[in-house]
Amino acid sequence: MTISMKDEILKRILAADGEAVSGQELADSLGVSRTAIWKHMQTLQEEGYTFETIKKKGYVLTGVPNSLNPTQIELFLKTEHFGREIHYFDVVDSTQTIAHKLAQEGAPHGTIIIGEEQTAGRGRMARPWESAHGTGIWMTIIVRPDVTPQQASSYTLVVAVAVTMAIKTLYEHVEPLIKWPNDLLINGKKCTGILTEMQAEADLVQALLVGIGINANQEATDFSPDIADIATSLRLEAGEEINRAALVASILHYLEQFTELYVNEGFASIKTLWQQLSCTIGQRIEVTTLRERFEGVASGITDDGVLQLTQDDGTIRTIYAGDIKII
Repeated sequence: MTISMKDEILKRILAADGEAVSGQELADSLGVSRTAIWKHMQTLQEEGYTFETIKKKGYVLTGVPNSLNPTQIELFLKTEHFGREIHYFDVVDSTQTIAHKLAQEGAPHGTIIIGEEQTAGRGRMARPWESAHGTGIWMTIIVRPDVTPQQASSYTLVVAVAVTMAIKTLYEHVEPLIKWPNDLLINGKKCTGILTEMQAEADLVQALLVGIGINANQEATDFSPDIADIATSLRLEAGEEINRAALVASILHYLEQFTELYVNEGFASIKTLWQQLSCTIGQRIEVTTLRERFEGVASGITDDGVLQLTQDDGTIRTIYAGDIKII
């Protein structure tokens, strides 16, 4: 990943951990003029970073914006592959659209596309997803697992486990639960949606494009009236501002671990944990598919991630796709 001069300067200042960084030393080591360094510092200030200038010592970082700048994500990153190439945008139509293009061009396993705002964010079945500027995590991860298209159908459930564990690790008193197949709920309200799309040949997955949308720092008034009663944010539930860069890094950490386990041992190795984190199993639900609507008790999932539903007459139905409502 090519890093800009501005981000290289930021990286060195962040690494200084509160110590002064000489502008002249930056200029000498980067092979640019002192004036060029000053101009980049001005740009960083416009982006929300604050500095104190100490005579004869240099710049001291005094404030950092809650940004998804790759340099800030890298501070928390502990992965081998995931997030080692980051395509960052202030405003983008959809990270999923860009991911499709980059995957076709050969972007490596673990590449992420992330934006501060999406103007055409979407969920399953092309439903719109509100993606306001600077409030959430809107990203797509390009994953290239060695699995068949049939095996890949359960990967969304793997992602849900990874995101849930990442949130619980950073915010222990927040309890996200997984609603099959792709939502995370907190206190019954949606905070996260997952969209997995596939580029594949008949018997080989070329890439899985994992879109993750998380309501991180929205206030209650930020949600439009049509979703205000059913949506929440991590900030509302945790009672504090969410460090989005730290959360992204934590998600990538867990997702890399669970992806490796999934590829080597299949979804069955993660199934028990998914069930423990689920708010679906054991509940009476209404299922809506393209052809019909029916009710029953969600009695479990198979080793392939397929939902099992027990109807009132004892008949067990397998649900491969559909919308569910807990009733």
